[in-house]
Amino acid sequence: MKQYVHIVPHMHWDREWYFSTEESRILLVNNMEEILEMLETNPDYPYYVLDGQTVVLEDYLAVKPEYKERIRSLVQQGKLIIGPWYTQTDEMVVGGESIVRNLLYGLKDCQEFGEPMKIGYLPDSFGQSAQLPQILNGFGIHRAIFWRGISERHGTDRTEFYWMSDDGSKVLVQVFPLGYAIGKYLPTDEATLKERMDKYFSVLDKRATTDHIIIPNGHDQMPIQKNIFEVIEQLCKLYPERKFFLSRYEHVFEELEKQEGLATIKGEFLDGKYMRVHRSIYSTRMDIKAANARIENKITNILEPLAAIASTLGFPYHHQLIELIWKEMMKNHAHDSIGCCCSDKVHREIMARFFIAEEKTDRLISFYMRKIADAMPSDRSIDKLVVYNLLPYERNEPIQAEITTKWKNFTLVDETGKEIYFEVVDKKIVDPGLIDRQIVHYGNYDPFVRYTIQFQDRIPAMGYKAYFVQETDHIMIEKHPESVPQIDTNFYTITVNENGTLNIYDKQLHRTFSDVLLIEDMADDGDEYDYSPLLDDFVVHSKDVKAKYSLRQNQYFAYADIEYRLPVPADIESRKAKRCDSFIDVAIHLTIPMNQPRIDIQIEVENAAKDHRVRVYVPTGIPSTHSIADNQFGTIKRPVVDPAIEVWEKEQWDERPDAIYPMLTYVGLSNEDGGVAVLTNSTREYEIVGEHYDTIAVTLFRSVGYLGKEELVRRPGRPSGIKLETPDSQMIGTNRVHIALTTHKGTTEQANVAKIAKQFLTPLYTYNKMPYDAMKLNPVDFHVPYHYSLFAQTDSDIVLSTVKRSEDNSGIIIRFYNPAQGEKMAQFQWNHALSHIHRTNLNEKPIDAIAYDSRGRFEVTVKQNQVQTVLII
Repeated sequence: MKQYVHIVPHMHWDREWYFSTEESRILLVNNMEEILEMLETNPDYPYYVLDGQTVVLEDYLAVKPEYKERIRSLVQQGKLIIGPWYTQTDEMVVGGESIVRNLLYGLKDCQEFGEPMKIGYLPDSFGQSAQLPQILNGFGIHRAIFWRGISERHGTDRTEFYWMSDDGSKVLVQVFPLGYAIGKYLPTDEATLKERMDKYFSVLDKRATTDHIIIPNGHDQMPIQKNIFEVIEQLCKLYPERKFFLSRYEHVFEELEKQEGLATIKGEFLDGKYMRVHRSIYSTRMDIKAANARIENKITNILEPLAAIASTLGFPYHHQLIELIWKEMMKNHAHDSIGCCCSDKVHREIMARFFIAEEKTDRLISFYMRKIADAMPSDRSIDKLVVYNLLPYERNEPIQAEITTKWKNFTLVDETGKEIYFEVVDKKIVDPGLIDRQIVHYGNYDPFVRYTIQFQDRIPAMGYKAYFVQETDHIMIEKHPESVPQIDTNFYTITVNENGTLNIYDKQLHRTFSDVLLIEDMADDGDEYDYSPLLDDFVVHSKDVKAKYSLRQNQYFAYADIEYRLPVPADIESRKAKRCDSFIDVAIHLTIPMNQPRIDIQIEVENAAKDHRVRVYVPTGIPSTHSIADNQFGTIKRPVVDPAIEVWEKEQWDERPDAIYPMLTYVGLSNEDGGVAVLTNSTREYEIVGEHYDTIAVTLFRSVGYLGKEELVRRPGRPSGIKLETPDSQMIGTNRVHIALTTHKGTTEQANVAKIAKQFLTPLYTYNKMPYDAMKLNPVDFHVPYHYSLFAQTDSDIVLSTVKRSEDNSGIIIRFYNPAQGEKMAQFQWNHALSHIHRTNLNEKPIDAIAYDSRGRFEVTVKQNQVQTVLII
């Protein structure tokens, strides 16, 4: 029996779920007034936890800005407990930089009011990332609370333990073994209260390591329990040997920190034994998942480094605009929102926020590229093409760009006067009003021509190179890619089979990968939380279709276009009858650079069927026991078969432990001879399948019609969420994913597939500067060079995470990590004047100084799966 029972008042605030954000806000305005009044007027009611996320305050103060001082006063008194997050983030399909910004902006918001709760509070996230202790430590947080994903097989059956990341970062964890809502609406009736509490105490007493246990007094959108003192009075009568009192989580941690001998655990928590983690939620509403992946990558790989470069040239770094983008994204990163276990109207809200975030991102990228191009020291009437490389090493690869002009012929000339060879591969007429409406206003209706050109040149590290676009009398070379019977690059020979699958001969590994990109269509009798198979399913594959295809290539790129219709059952009933009475139309577009071992794949599926899951197969011929994928700032090794699959029914797990897993940018299978990896800019779900577990199955989308359903094959019992129809989640219409394949010598880690994925997700960007623009800007009073490199990375192991300006605007932040095996040395050369280099934590607070030489070279030791941040001033 545990003597001290900490009753912690809180509310769990799902900003949206089966209800909309606006419905939630109305409840929030009502509930907050009751919370503030109780804290202000009742001295015996000492604390209230505002769910660990500052977006709750943001939503409330948007309606009640006059109450900001009331909130500030209560926070500073220690009564209203806020932060540290902006929103309670998902940890499995949200990227590392997103989680870092969630804490960065959440803690920044807290500064307006007082001290934040320094606890990594994630009471409802669907699984816990192995890298979370490192991220929390990066913000000075050494305590964490969560619920889902734990079981005894991690190494302890207790609710308190230390959790360690691979780099040695560690947090003290308090698990909610029965969830965050066991104290919801506590009754005052003696018999009812005793029956309920006896069930709780039997679990809490058994699993706690100290004499202190927690009863969280709150629930989803629950108003403050005004009669809690009556409840406590009854509890004291029922259990006179225990002490009951209102408390806060910090008081429990203070007792835990005195405890010796607590277990230390490493790894991720994805076990659905005692609580559901929804291992296949990673593919629900793939349009939303794909938008998140695409925009995350665009912000961290393009926008922030580009803005940082611009800031070193003399342009403002627009912190506030970038923060607005991140906050728009993070409103979608709460577990239900990015999980997409929501009503259809909420899905529409989520997609609208992603549309806004991407539009802001794209426009700000264009703005920075334009400002740099405009400031080059030439006549503003001279056309230019500027190529931006946002990776920290020089790149010499094929470049595709668009140049819009009225000239019939033009040349590209670099700063030295060297003419650059290029080929025109396409052109189209553009109305002049789309270029600048003033042209048409003054009566000039002559059209422009938009030329698509391809060329190859060296582009400096973390910088750009400009070319002059000059009119010429010489006729330009127009050379469209030619039709070929097979694609032949420096790395691959690719043929297309009759059914649209690929045979890929790898010239490095001297082996052929056959039947790549076979489509699998099978029943999904699940809901938005979980895939669920149909017993005796009628599985359809694309092996017998007749595909149309064309192959083309030139000296820079090769292309393949493949199309076919796959007959599939219309719904669950048709599948039970083994009747194909509907279809999916599949269009696959390949782009293969001639000098890189990568196959870029755009898959478009026009879906007319319901209740099914569509996956694409990448057979590797490598029998495997484990896969390697990435998580936040590192790699993770996972078994291709979860051993618990043998015992889950006997042990009565809440959820079958299928080996369906998330990735962020890649997953690979390999042996010492070589391997194959799938890179992704959209879908983040995979499973290793096949008789020998040698095939990577990547989910393209799931099609389901309910938010929650009961009695699923792999999730018996009650519905998750509620049983609400969500017809939009059937994904009728066009579904798009963007992935790539790469092959390599050595293992996934030895080949540094993480770095290959980073390059795939950081394409060269181009900007065509013309003397016309619909939006006019005044020139700046300084010039920038035609050729620029901010810095270069000189080692080959470390992977850049992002480059940005520090939040205090004092210098440039460079963040990077080590996905390789063993400790590595990050090596950089800063190409401009500097005064200080500091290693910082993730909150950008200096830790120690870093030495550098007269050429701006410096080194940082990085442990395996460790993230490091440096500030350069």
